[in-house]
Amino acid sequence: MTDSFAVCADGTRLAVTVRGSGPALLFLHEVAGDQRDWAAQVDRFADRYTCVRYNARGYPPSDVPTNPARYGQHIAVTDAVTVLDHLGIDAAHVVGLSMGGFCALHLAMSHPDRCLSVTVAGAGYGSAPHQRDGFAAEARAAADLFRHDVAAAARVYRDGPTRLQLKRKDPEAWHRFGDRLAGHDPLGMALTFTRVLALRPSLYDLRETLSRVATPVLLVVGDEDDGCLDVNLMLKRVMPTAALCVLPRTGHTITIEEPAAFNDTLETFLASVTSGGWVPRDPGTLGRGLVGMTTGGNT
Repeated sequence: MTDSFAVCADGTRLAVTVRGSGPALLFLHEVAGDQRDWAAQVDRFADRYTCVRYNARGYPPSDVPTNPARYGQHIAVTDAVTVLDHLGIDAAHVVGLSMGGFCALHLAMSHPDRCLSVTVAGAGYGSAPHQRDGFAAEARAAADLFRHDVAAAARVYRDGPTRLQLKRKDPEAWHRFGDRLAGHDPLGMALTFTRVLALRPSLYDLRETLSRVATPVLLVVGDEDDGCLDVNLMLKRVMPTAALCVLPRTGHTITIEEPAAFNDTLETFLASVTSGGWVPRDPGTLGRGLVGMTTGGNT
């Protein structure tokens, strides 16, 4: 599958696959996945877009650094920029799921010139104040289990509360998801959980920076993905360029669980951005009570 390797500043090689032609679509995978999870999106968009996928560091055939200091949220963002540079792409439509969605948001905050648009799917775990400590503990527990028994960890993870929706809808896809996860590198998974997920900053702490993002943003979340719902409502309210799509009866693995609905939503968003029709929220919709009958007008 790999077409080439992008080499990061620290020497880490990232396995990159490119399909199609046209404006660039950069796909960023979740912690339990890899670039193979974007197959349905590449099939849909490769006739009009240059679809770029890569495995994050720690996910073979990308390199698996053994030094924990070579993992982190800021490093993940730098890796995404490295892939774009490697391919000579000035800017891309960035699409990220979960861990990849966090990376997409950070890319929009720190490198807006590299983002034509940003689609953030199923992102938010551990950001809500009431989830911080519990999520970090779960991430460390997952890291320990993946390090010592990756097959057992994969079985537990695929039975998680936001993965059972995929099992109900498509048992074969759910089994494939678990099988791919069981094939991941134990050390790479452990270091990604402890260094990227457990330590990444809360999106609530970044609200001021997020409010200044001018890049068009699409937020997509499943209504049974409880770890993400509150966070995505916050993002929608904070980011003037963001719109929120909630998919019914859907869990965390959105792009596999509801590929047609996700692709349709993404296609509409990309068309609006390309045509210049995606504009920031009208400020007249804010600060005027519920129906606009408050005394003092816009104040």
